[in-house]
Amino acid sequence: METIPTTSRSLDRYYHINGDTFEKQYKEVLSGYREWSELSHAEDWLVFPENIGESLCIDETAPSNGELYTIVSNRSSRGGKGTIVAIVKGVAADAVTKALMRIGEDKRQIVKEITMDMSNSMQLIARRCFPNAMRTIDRFHIQKLTYDALQEMRIAYRWEAIQADTEAREEAKFLGKAYTPIVLANGDTHKQLLARSRYLLFKSPDKWTESQRKRAEVLFEIYPDLKEAYSLTHSLRMIFSKNTIKDAARLSLARWYNKVDDSGFKSFNVIAATLYEHYDEVLNFFVNRATNAFAESFNAKIKAFRAALRGVTDIKFFLFRLTKLYA
Repeated sequence: METIPTTSRSLDRYYHINGDTFEKQYKEVLSGYREWSELSHAEDWLVFPENIGESLCIDETAPSNGELYTIVSNRSSRGGKGTIVAIVKGVAADAVTKALMRIGEDKRQIVKEITMDMSNSMQLIARRCFPNAMRTIDRFHIQKLTYDALQEMRIAYRWEAIQADTEAREEAKFLGKAYTPIVLANGDTHKQLLARSRYLLFKSPDKWTESQRKRAEVLFEIYPDLKEAYSLTHSLRMIFSKNTIKDAARLSLARWYNKVDDSGFKSFNVIAATLYEHYDEVLNFFVNRATNAFAESFNAKIKAFRAALRGVTDIKFFLFRLTKLYA
């Protein structure tokens, strides 16, 4: 059975109604948008104190033209009604704090935990507005930093391989010889090896396929730095996956810092310094194992809603419809 699209313009085809006219009538009359009590300030801030709960997430999203908004959401709502606690234009701590302070102090003190990324602005907002809440930095943002550092090393080696291949090809041409690239034990050339290793570096060794295992063996034999960097990335992932006690995780992270220091990798030292700066908030993950995945999932819903509308032309009306669904 064919699914009927839900956009107003689809009414032309299925019900012989002028979709553009219906859309205007819906916005101006049927929806109640013009009588919306929040209309005057909707583009700048929206707060819903009744949706506050013990566990919140704070993150940023871009509903229109790359314009950033800060969204505070209630994890216990499971992405349905009551999800949105606040939507505030921008990510500046002062502006977001001012909006959230419109929620009564008694309600803000209910919050016991708030998850976030490593943004200093988000942490300042949480500290000012929810003083009783434990601030927890999302583990996946931390792991992504190590993945990025590892992939940067792989890409740098790939460019070197491309350059070496180009020079060898030009030299063979100059000498009037046929150029044959070196083929490694698994059948890849150096360029192919480094290009095709991208995804296996994101995975644990126990999840590699047989071909990925062989490729990894060749890769790590030729590029021992990548093997060491992969080991650092994997060991950090295991710290978050295996440790269940905060004190044990603290000891494991201290050992990881020592390994990073011994490696001499500049990018990993920067990551270690960033982790050290947010040490307490990172370790708070091991209390309830809370992440910001809920906020990321809700951001995906917002993007899907925007896509269904084929973009956002009126940000106030978009926020009106969004809050009707999720606030």
